[in-house]
Amino acid sequence: MARPTKSSTAAARPKPAARRGDLPGRLSPGMACDTAFRIIARRHLDAVLAQHEGTCRGDPEALHQIRIALTHLRTAIRFFAPMVDDALRPSVWTELKWLNSQLGMVRDLDVAIERVVAESGEELAVIAELQHWDEKRAESHRLLARALQSARYRRLVEQTSAWIKHGPWSTRRSKEAIRLRRCTLADHATAKLTEWEKTLLKKARKLRKLDVEKRHKLRLLNKRLTYSIESLQDLFAEESLTKQKSILKQLRKAQRSLGQLNDDARGQTLAASLNEAVPEAHIRFLNRKREKKLLRTAVEAYRKLDKAKPFRSSDLAPNAEPED
Repeated sequence: MARPTKSSTAAARPKPAARRGDLPGRLSPGMACDTAFRIIARRHLDAVLAQHEGTCRGDPEALHQIRIALTHLRTAIRFFAPMVDDALRPSVWTELKWLNSQLGMVRDLDVAIERVVAESGEELAVIAELQHWDEKRAESHRLLARALQSARYRRLVEQTSAWIKHGPWSTRRSKEAIRLRRCTLADHATAKLTEWEKTLLKKARKLRKLDVEKRHKLRLLNKRLTYSIESLQDLFAEESLTKQKSILKQLRKAQRSLGQLNDDARGQTLAASLNEAVPEAHIRFLNRKREKKLLRTAVEAYRKLDKAKPFRSSDLAPNAEPED
């Protein structure tokens, strides 16, 4: 029930500073990592730009999609580290993090408002509460629209686009830098997916004992692995699709449960800010029975994921050879 607010869209949607050029349309297993990074990062930056106008207008779905695209882009940067860890990367990362924070507040309010609507009827008290939530959402959206139409946002797009195409990471001449760029995508992806899955499952074994902050960090690890597998969709051979879908099913199931737990925690924090206007609003987001159920679902998903065989190079590309 998040109500879009009117916002000027006079500022044209920023255009990428660099075109896609001669990049292949699809990923391939023997592709060098520098080319693969450019393809993946460019796709996600384009997806961010595609949702710009809708987000400025206050469309909750556009806001949701731009956040997903931005998280995909940030995940790709992590996925191809240390290859892309050059002198400009911290600056690019800081600006992407800034954009994420601008989007996050409005999205958290959208989710909280949906929760209030879903759990209530037409009581006058609830209608009054929603008015306060909507006022807070409208104020946050005005700030977000201003940020999306700012010179800082335009510089972010231009800087990120240029860095993806020809940042310092792409021309360093050390043997290690050259090796990282020339490494085949299949080899790098297999190593990275295995590493991230191992880390995720190790931390997930303590899920029931984690506090809110550590549970949030586990959710981010889960999201990184999920989004990385999704970004590599082009690579999976027909015979490995069943395995890929099975792993994604469990990751997404855990992600939904952890995401709802995180939404509840964020809802409590936001509700606390309404205490003067809406006393005890935070109680709506406190439900021990719901928390136990969500934790049980996530624990079971990780148990099944732990039984699955880790990805192997052959899942991505049997006998893949490096491409020129």
